[in-house]
Amino acid sequence: MEHSTEIILTIAGIVLVHGLIFYFLTRKSRLIKGKHVVVTGGSSGIGLWAAIECVRLGAHVTIIARNVSLLEKAKEELEKRRVRDTQMIQFRSLDLAQSYGAVTSTLDELERTVGAIYMLINCAGMAICGTIEDTSVEDARKLMDVNYFATYYPTRHVLPKMKEAGDGIIVITASQAALMGIYGYGAYAASKFALRGLAETIAMEARHRGVSVTLALPADTDTPGFENENRTKPEETKIISGSGGLAKPEHVGKRLVQDALKGSFFSIMGLESWVLSILCVGMAPWRGPLLCFVQFYLLGPLRLIGLALQWNFQRIIKNCAKQRQRT
Repeated sequence: MEHSTEIILTIAGIVLVHGLIFYFLTRKSRLIKGKHVVVTGGSSGIGLWAAIECVRLGAHVTIIARNVSLLEKAKEELEKRRVRDTQMIQFRSLDLAQSYGAVTSTLDELERTVGAIYMLINCAGMAICGTIEDTSVEDARKLMDVNYFATYYPTRHVLPKMKEAGDGIIVITASQAALMGIYGYGAYAASKFALRGLAETIAMEARHRGVSVTLALPADTDTPGFENENRTKPEETKIISGSGGLAKPEHVGKRLVQDALKGSFFSIMGLESWVLSILCVGMAPWRGPLLCFVQFYLLGPLRLIGLALQWNFQRIIKNCAKQRQRT
């Protein structure tokens, strides 16, 4: 009897392994060649490199940001990467947080001149650091406007059209701060947590209509925005967030696009981001049997690692407080 059970379990294991191999070998990325991709925050940083990757894949690309000078330079860079003469590369200057009406007007015009938006990559955002009491009410509201509403408005516009078409891709760029609260990131983390809620809701509402959503969770990335962010960071925040290193925007932008085309819900880079995404998976959408298998078996051990990290963060905060008292 025991021998029979071993045989059955062995056969089941072999079938499972081969099934997983077949799943990943046959899982194909969607193609965007000849389709219209809109990238917000596309004049620099992660957004620019995401746009470059889309151009490399043959898409018609429109980048949206506020600074016309940066947009013009970005357009020149994108035009150098064209793979087809017929590719349309253009930009629009727009404050995405200004109003929903302004966003819909611009996107409607783009769809008339270029075609339906097949893929929307939301990269517009900013960071202002400080403890809760040191962050002004005006800055907290600005963070919610730029990080949440500048993503919500264009997403709100394209989502029903993608549902009607039965196809489409939406990328929402958040941060590791969308998974856990971090000292000095209070108002910023709140705006990024809102984006995670938005992404999970879209995944539930639109998957059966052919629309996929990817939540990008980049760690600290070497962008102009990161330089500005560092000017307001408390010392505790610099030590805690600095442990993960500094990613290159070209790597993050490319990975973001590739993950979205594969239909991944989370887009992450590096061991730290991967561990954090497993720890904070919660009710995130199903994305394949192998990943769910890994999450199931690693959640317990990783919880212990998470507690150790939290203890280390508290140690850093206490040490910084002592250091300030001495000076």
